[in-house]
Amino acid sequence: MKAIVQDRYGSPDVLELREVERPVPGDHQVLVRVRAAAVNARDWHLMRGDPYLARLVLGLGAPKVKVRGTDFAGVVEAVGKDVTGLRPGDEVFGEAEGAFAEYVCAPAEAVAAMPAGLTYEQAAALPLAGNTALMGLRDLGRVRPGQRVLVNGASGGVGTFAVQIAKAFGAEVTGVCGPRNVDLVRSLGADHVVDYSREDFTRRGPRHDLVLDLVGNRSLADCRRALTPAGTLVLSGGGVSDGGSLVGPMALLVKGQALSLFVGQRLLVLTATPRRENLEALRDLVEPGEVTPVIDRAYPLREVPEAIRYLEVEHARAKVVITV
Repeated sequence: MKAIVQDRYGSPDVLELREVERPVPGDHQVLVRVRAAAVNARDWHLMRGDPYLARLVLGLGAPKVKVRGTDFAGVVEAVGKDVTGLRPGDEVFGEAEGAFAEYVCAPAEAVAAMPAGLTYEQAAALPLAGNTALMGLRDLGRVRPGQRVLVNGASGGVGTFAVQIAKAFGAEVTGVCGPRNVDLVRSLGADHVVDYSREDFTRRGPRHDLVLDLVGNRSLADCRRALTPAGTLVLSGGGVSDGGSLVGPMALLVKGQALSLFVGQRLLVLTATPRRENLEALRDLVEPGEVTPVIDRAYPLREVPEAIRYLEVEHARAKVVITV
């Protein structure tokens, strides 16, 4: 099968389309014929081995997992002997290492039936970004109807889902984005849109019950100013740059946890974990039309390096997907 393979850390130039062996599913895995995949910030972090401390897990001199990509949508080809609820021919979406390929083996607990009415490209856009938004708002943020929620980075892959999910949960939503994306964020249902080139969201009123920061370009003190005295700040590690290339978002995690001991606000860092029940929760939001994946661009499999370069350099809005 064809796959995007990486032998060393570096720029998108280290990614190559090659013929590799088709994976074989284990007892608790499903083999999926990939129809579409999606690009995430995680992909270029893994591609570059950034932050450097993460290489202790990813591989010191080169990545242990050679095939890039995480999000996918496609058709089940085979299932392991202990897998229940899924069978060959099912249309599914989910998360697994090695999704930039014609076939991927995925843990059954990270795969679910595709939402009805979506294309493969739309379904592939959902898993990682949608799950990050869902866990940040529902699990850490504990969002409730009537609360004021601010999403910093509202036009990005996670942000476009976060705005819609917060609205579906009954919140009053403010989205922060650049000038070219104001109309997009407003079309997602945001009650208020802040153009960061014209206004500082940390200094405008009113204060918010929950701030979901997907950018990491403001200090903890700045973000806390946008919160009520008992509000919650959720920092997504996927977008946090504080700490530099050595430790990345871990520095901000330590700062947030230490500061939480002395203030009334909750300061939390989100690490999203793939779960079938979360995919099913996303499906339940998508099928009635409360959440719709937004796609910026689509690239064929052979152009994954260009897709990642676009995401990394051009600040893509919404999701960038790969057709297989």
